This record gives sequence, structure tokens and C-alpha cells, in this order.
Amino acid sequence: MIIISVDYGRVRTGVAVCDRDEIIASPVAVIKEIRQDVLAEKIAALCLERRAESIVLGLPRNMDGTEGESALNVRAFSEILKEKTGLPVTLQDERCTTVTAHGYLNETNTRGKKRKAVVDSVAAVIILEDYLRYRRNGL
Repeated sequence: MIIISVDYGRVRTGVAVCDRDEIIASPVAVIKEIRQDVLAEKIAALCLERRAESIVLGLPRNMDGTEGESALNVRAFSEILKEKTGLPVTLQDERCTTVTAHGYLNETNTRGKKRKAVVDSVAAVIILEDYLRYRRNGL
């Protein structure tokens, strides 16, 4: 199944996609948009273009597992995404994904403007990889 992953942010939102066999997750885009309805429309267009069958949306939780204001915003955005795309939206715990993404970018010596431009899509890849691992192993 082709799955689109979304790392939602107030200003920049990262998007990734996996292949039909659910083996490889790849970055697609970073969308700069603050209006949720417009952002959802742009993600819907990517879903159509990529023939996505499902969406995974990163759910920001606190380190103790509780949910704050950011998680409430993501839950509200998930409803807008469902409406705009007609696709099922699964929420995936995204604790530490941005930190991990920065670690990967450190390893590749990606700095400055280039780093800022890709970190959100790398975080979306990590969210998708975690979700695919869960689907394969139930972990």
C-alpha cells in the first residue's frame, strides 16, 4: 500500500511516501503553509499524484506520553485531512523524530538553509519508517 506520512508543523510540514511494498520511505516535500485548510489541500494533491491509499500523521506527545496543545492541533488537522483527502488517517507517535532527523543531517554534514529546508521531510520519513516497522512487526 502506498502511504503518505506527514510531519505537521505550524510553519513547515514535511511529507514522505513509501513504495507499494512498504519497504522504502522517501522524502517528498516540505510545504510552507500556516493555514490548515490550504495545507490539507496541498497534501491531498500530493496524495492524488502519488496514488496514496492511506496517511500517517505524526502525533507529538510529551516524553511522559501525555498530550499537549500541539497534539490537540494535530488531532484537529487529522480531521481536516480526512475530509479533504477521503483517506484514512492514522496517528503515529512522533516523539524524538525531529531530534533523530537532526542527527541524520549531522552525519551527512547538512547545514544552514539546506538543513532547514529538509529536516521536516526527513522527520516525516522517520515517522513513516516507524509506522511501517509497526505494521510489519506489531511493535
